[in-house]
Amino acid sequence: MSRLVRYSRYLSRFKTPHLPRCQHSTLPFSTTTVDYNKPSRPDPPPIRVALTESAGRGVFATRKIGAGDLIHTAKPILAHPSLSTINTVCYFCLKKLTSTEFHGKGVAFCSQECKENAKVFYEVETKADWLPFDDYCRNKGLKYPLLVKRLACMVISGAASAESLDILQPSNLSHEMVLEMEEGYGLLKSGFAMANISDEQLAFLTKTWYNSVLARIRINAFRIELAVGSYEDLLSSASACVEAEAAVGNAVYMLPSLYNHDCDPNAHIVWIDNADAQLKALCDVEEGEELRICYIDVSMDHDARQSFLLQGFGFKCNCLRCSSGD
Repeated sequence: MSRLVRYSRYLSRFKTPHLPRCQHSTLPFSTTTVDYNKPSRPDPPPIRVALTESAGRGVFATRKIGAGDLIHTAKPILAHPSLSTINTVCYFCLKKLTSTEFHGKGVAFCSQECKENAKVFYEVETKADWLPFDDYCRNKGLKYPLLVKRLACMVISGAASAESLDILQPSNLSHEMVLEMEEGYGLLKSGFAMANISDEQLAFLTKTWYNSVLARIRINAFRIELAVGSYEDLLSSASACVEAEAAVGNAVYMLPSLYNHDCDPNAHIVWIDNADAQLKALCDVEEGEELRICYIDVSMDHDARQSFLLQGFGFKCNCLRCSSGD
């Protein structure tokens, strides 16, 4: 399995605050001001999606954004708790549980609302025995097949389309990776079949579909590590989480997945209470400037970053930091 699983996709870069382009950013977690006396609809986020010269789609500022400003928030298309935390976080939103959780069959939810929202996948999921599938993921250290299972349950329930993730860029799968996926695909399809899900409902669940979805999740999923307290607390806890492989779960988003990479980013993503993502500016961003986040641990040296990005994401980084050899 790729060493990329050892790193939070974005939060891990706080291990060493190497942000030369954004050194003037001193309040990275301030939020935009809202006037609650005005019942008007909130302003749209100050961004647009457009084609870049060399990296496909990208996200650009439509006005000046100040250092620390909240750019936008995003709810996940898919989210699933880590198997190690499945009894300590909400099975829907990944919020850490308290003594007032709402229980399901072997899992718990942080609120009645989350329990209701989970019906889009949970009623289908509980019809099957997933112990063999979960053991397969646990024994091989896999997390992304769990997201494929959740999407499949949503498709069967009618809450999602089988093509929901087609807009996202897929990773390149080697022959060895495809062969490795066959066991997971077989266990997933077997679980549904043994639960008496009809062939008509499972028509979408082909090996091609499974591999395609997993290829997209593989480079678009975010590792969720909840941040609480002060910015200094976040820096220390982020480093500890990376070293301990600690995460409450993984999630896939639409708009955040369109942000391109830079080893010296001007934006970042954080999670406060649950899997709802917050995109924030690390420094002042001018109108028309592309917003970029860092996919890996920014403290790595040049060669390590190049290797990780090429192996894990399929591209050679030509950002200013890499071009200078830093």
